[in-house]
Amino acid sequence: MKEKEELRLKKLKQIEEDIYSNNSNINYICGIDEAGRGPLAGPVVVASVIMPKESMIEGVNDSKKVSEKKREELYDKITEEAISYGVGIIDCEQIDEINILNATKLGLTTSLKELTIKPNLILVDALNKIDTLGIEYKSIIKGDALCYSISCASIIAKVTRDRIMRQWDEIYPMYGFINHKGYGTASHIQAIKEYGLCPIHRRSFTKNFV
Repeated sequence: MKEKEELRLKKLKQIEEDIYSNNSNINYICGIDEAGRGPLAGPVVVASVIMPKESMIEGVNDSKKVSEKKREELYDKITEEAISYGVGIIDCEQIDEINILNATKLGLTTSLKELTIKPNLILVDALNKIDTLGIEYKSIIKGDALCYSISCASIIAKVTRDRIMRQWDEIYPMYGFINHKGYGTASHIQAIKEYGLCPIHRRSFTKNFV
């Protein structure tokens, strides 16, 4: 591993390192992040992951800073190395019913229930007032760019959601989901105006375009 990348990863792991060194009772830290709060279509996906203390996967970063091809590679490495991980997928109907913030919080709790090992502490990207099943948590603003565990979770969430949207693209190719993954690009909005809404569009997000 190149020296510059090693230094970057050490900086990204500083939050976890400080927690482990100052709390002898903490053995498992869980990072949590979501993908898909902003799109007009598709689910919101939340991932929880417990990485080994010594984990240093080259290239791990906020998923938004990593190319799609590289994210796929990192996804395989992260899920292979993870002590445990879980994913919560909340569909567009639930998003419309309970709103995107509550849907994201529900996805978080769902992802935690999938973990096979109970973490001692959860580090989550910017969410508060969440049901962590009684586990202590810390909310970190821009955590996906500042914290290794959250970065790993952001990659799992993003890759999982992108794969879902690629599958939907095969069913509804006229919307171009394979390109924009449901986000409100000009081409996506134009397709909505031309073809109307499909079943995976969030009605609460698309009122202005129909």
